[in-house]
Amino acid sequence: MTDQTAANPLLTDAALPPFSQIKPEHVEPAVRQLIDEGRVHLNELLAGLEHPTWDNLVAPLEAEDDKLERAFSPVSHLNAVANNPELRDAYNASIALLTEYSTEVSQNRELYQAYQALADSPEYQQLSTTQKKVVDNALRDFKLGGVALEGDDKKRYGDIVKRLSELSTTFSNNVLDATGAWYKHFDSAEPLAGLPESALAQAKQAGEQKKHDNGQPLGGYVITLDFPSYLAVMMYAEDRDLREELYRAFVTRASSLGLKADGSSAAEWDNTGLIAETLALRHELAKLLGFNNYAERSLATKMAESPAQVLGFLQELAEKSKPQAEADFAELKAYAAEQGCTDIQAWDLAYYSEQLRQQKYDISQEALRPYFPAEKVISGMFEVVGRLFGIDILPVASFDSWHPDVRFYQIYKDGQQVASFYLDLFAREHKRGGAWMADCRVRRQTQDGLQQPVAFLTCNFTPPVGDTPSLLTHDEVTTLFHEFGHGLHHMLTQIDIAAVSGINGVAWDAVELPSQFLENWCWQEEVIGLISSHYETGEPLPKDLLDKMLAAKNFQSGMQMMRQLEFSLFDFRLHAEYNPEHPVAATELINEVRREVAVVPQPEFNRFENGFSHIFAGGYAAGYYSYKWAEVLSADAFSAFEEEGIFNPQTGTRFLQEILQRGGSREPMHLFVSFRGREPSIEPLLRHSGLLEEAS
Repeated sequence: MTDQTAANPLLTDAALPPFSQIKPEHVEPAVRQLIDEGRVHLNELLAGLEHPTWDNLVAPLEAEDDKLERAFSPVSHLNAVANNPELRDAYNASIALLTEYSTEVSQNRELYQAYQALADSPEYQQLSTTQKKVVDNALRDFKLGGVALEGDDKKRYGDIVKRLSELSTTFSNNVLDATGAWYKHFDSAEPLAGLPESALAQAKQAGEQKKHDNGQPLGGYVITLDFPSYLAVMMYAEDRDLREELYRAFVTRASSLGLKADGSSAAEWDNTGLIAETLALRHELAKLLGFNNYAERSLATKMAESPAQVLGFLQELAEKSKPQAEADFAELKAYAAEQGCTDIQAWDLAYYSEQLRQQKYDISQEALRPYFPAEKVISGMFEVVGRLFGIDILPVASFDSWHPDVRFYQIYKDGQQVASFYLDLFAREHKRGGAWMADCRVRRQTQDGLQQPVAFLTCNFTPPVGDTPSLLTHDEVTTLFHEFGHGLHHMLTQIDIAAVSGINGVAWDAVELPSQFLENWCWQEEVIGLISSHYETGEPLPKDLLDKMLAAKNFQSGMQMMRQLEFSLFDFRLHAEYNPEHPVAATELINEVRREVAVVPQPEFNRFENGFSHIFAGGYAAGYYSYKWAEVLSADAFSAFEEEGIFNPQTGTRFLQEILQRGGSREPMHLFVSFRGREPSIEPLLRHSGLLEEAS
């Protein structure tokens, strides 16, 4: 071990990342060293390779890749949950190096030929089905990585990939910075009339945490664009002007129309130019690889077979959902008019929708919140998955972390530890918004034994305030179950080869199947008793509240469906219809899509697309439709439990063995049919969404 290795915590072989020791100055040297070692290793491997086999080609390369992955996964995670300027610079520099190295490897003709030689050899026929899948995927990915390109085209491809990586990172940073730059301060709670106590307490806590230039707390009440704060104002604030001001600030983030807290322009974080450049480069990249457009390139690794199939799927859902969506909106408009709002606007929707929900069902998310303390929800969720999949989840008291709020758990199956995960639940400054699951360690067989999977599970819920614990809305409960579904897919895999272990190698339009599947248990009466307990009295959610919650489950489901289809169609058409001669601005296309499918009008100043990180800074480019595609799979999978019992151990074991444990080792349709006994049907999704009657 070199002195540099000994001093750099990212270069240790520790089973878990030593977060407290990782500093920005460690990042780039570690990445450079591992890339240099990887190059040397690859050259040595190829130099002595006469007859490629699994053991002399694929296995050693996987081991080398995993060293880099183990070093960088904690860095990537810290950049998302504990962002600061020094770490951001180190992360950006390293991403550039990693992108360049990845392109170099994917375009290595000698390495590609070695994989092809293995695929053409008698040895290939002796490989397991899983090993064959790894080799087949690798050959596909070499072609998608530009291995066949020559000369200028090869260089241009590398330049495009590098620039796209830079654009993605900058897009994400712009959204984070623009979100953090706006807040509104009040001396008293009076302007926040209508907000529930939990939201006021959070605003008061934010006032204590925000500082004047002299370091003194602002005091009073502060609302921000962090989602828990934003949503509370949009749903409950009686002051319509305040709702409009907050709405404008939120939907113009990272655009030329964005503002900072002092009212000055936040155009320095405008993503408009980045979007245009990203789309142009994605199209050029797709053409270099022989595709007509980036949508075709995207589908090369997905279940869906063609752009026409995706668009047909989305349009079918839209046709079947639009009548109910129009009825939902007509009801909302009529209700708002009764309340004196005859010109309902975008910033009125959440407010009057919540009031209408309360009038129709006598239920609100806030009324449910006291019954869902985070601790009870977590323990109940663990019991649910324990019953379904025969696992036990135990907390670990002492571990190295990046923030005091973080928890760490280990998963046991048949008395043996099989996985572990970090849980980071609460919104805070310098933490990216949203909720996600990410790999920390992937399950794989090593020379020293089995490397167990480790996951990062991240949410942005309202933190505890004073003596009041964190209380979740039922929507947040559903989000937690969703992310835990992803986590189980990663952690319960039985595949020992990294490339297809857990969520690796899973088609992107199938990867949401386990996450959306697990959400269904949040609506089961038997489960509500496990995950609810009033934080003061300890009583479970009363039967009358449960009945109201279930009755309200599909409230405005037509509107919600059309909103997701609007985003999906915008994303897919943006990439499928791109014309370099006459590029259509993203704002122009989303407005066109809205004219066709939206039932709720959006104001001209809405710049939703400038903050659409899923497709411009995530993995969902020409793939946002995946949420709906996978929802068809998940609804149909859950219908098996409806037929056989929601805690039927045989059905749970079948889902575990056919879906969760198989990772990316088989095509997702093969796995689904193995579990369900047939191909998926769209009907369970429409039925679960309350749209089947309208569709029939």
